[in-house]
Amino acid sequence: MVQSNRTRKGRPRLSLEDEIAHLRGLDLKSLRMRWSGVFRKAAPPHLPRYLLRGILVYRMQAEALGDLDAASVRLLKQIGAGGSELNPVRLTSDFHTRRAELKSGTVLTREWKGKSQQVMVIDAGFAWMGKTYDSLSKVAFAITGTRWNGPRFFGLRDRSPLKVAP
Repeated sequence: MVQSNRTRKGRPRLSLEDEIAHLRGLDLKSLRMRWSGVFRKAAPPHLPRYLLRGILVYRMQAEALGDLDAASVRLLKQIGAGGSELNPVRLTSDFHTRRAELKSGTVLTREWKGKSQQVMVIDAGFAWMGKTYDSLSKVAFAITGTRWNGPRFFGLRDRSPLKVAP
């Protein structure tokens, strides 16, 4: 049976934003009651109002939009279990590295002001118009005359990681 936009009691279902806004107005007792409904157990007595609300909001968003991926959960568990022995900076450093390394011989193409611009990845960096550059950002600057994030300029950012065929 498909559920309509109404709850079982016949009231209209609130959007996620409306539910979150509603939580802001609840007092401590009401937040504890809401916690019991969501988690099926009593709220920890030591948690202040702002933490109860924050955890409830997180749970509502996770249910509506999806929770953390497995790699993030593992990382957080490692950080939490490690105490002072683990260095969170070391554990998270791979988040700042490129997802897919560009191999020598790859040609990146971007149209700029009606002209196709082609850049080749080489061992020493990037080749464009007979010159070698050590970063894509410098190539983007040479093409446009303004500062750009090179990977973004060439469409390498904000996409899912590249799949490399075996």
